Amino acid sequence: MTGATSGLGRRFSRLLADCGARVALAGRRVERLEQVAEEIREAGGTALPLPLDMRDAVAVKGAPAQVEEGFGAPVSILVNNAGIPDAQRAHKMSLELIDAVLETNLRGPYILACEVARRLIELKQPGRIVNISSVGAYHYAGGGAALYSITKAGISRMTEVLAVEWARHGINVNGIAPGAFSSEMMDGMIERVGDITRHFPRKRLGQPEQLDGTLLYLVSPSSECVTGTVVVVDDGQGGR
Repeated sequence: MTGATSGLGRRFSRLLADCGARVALAGRRVERLEQVAEEIREAGGTALPLPLDMRDAVAVKGAPAQVEEGFGAPVSILVNNAGIPDAQRAHKMSLELIDAVLETNLRGPYILACEVARRLIELKQPGRIVNISSVGAYHYAGGGAALYSITKAGISRMTEVLAVEWARHGINVNGIAPGAFSSEMMDGMIERVGDITRHFPRKRLGQPEQLDGTLLYLVSPSSECVTGTVVVVDDGQGGR
């Protein structure tokens, strides 16, 4: 689980642990990783904190081997959840911020997915990869998140093509595209632009736990024939 220190990543990590998975928690904030790991252990689960910056391609490529060493088994479920916002108008972004968003949101997840798949293919084992996209991949109304939208569109397309690439190996690749759900990133956006929920039909943000069923479906035997699909979960917040 990347981006495991907050928001959906934290919720998903605890959810999978509650269902019996041994969870490797990847993220940059070491103290937060330890906190999430301790929460999982106190609930009777198994967690391995793994400090990881998705911008560090060498570390990202080596992460599956670290998990395999720690758990004695290859990664069979990958949730690519790490992501950062741009929060600036496109023409005002520095080169450093452009690189950070592209590397964290798209390059890192691609490298990690490929390395997890490579190891599974060598072992002739099946696996599940779930990439967290966004409704921003399909709709953008301006406001200073253009590059974020571009990277999430890339994640959705990455999901589709890697599903085709690895179907013969029994590796399912799917995605979830949440709408506006409560998270640190969303809190920052609301601080900048104001209460966006007044424009939504149901006048609310989604809560992370309302994505539980979608994630569990995509990593369970129930979705054996589902691959290359991105499930939009947006509480009816936007048009179609």
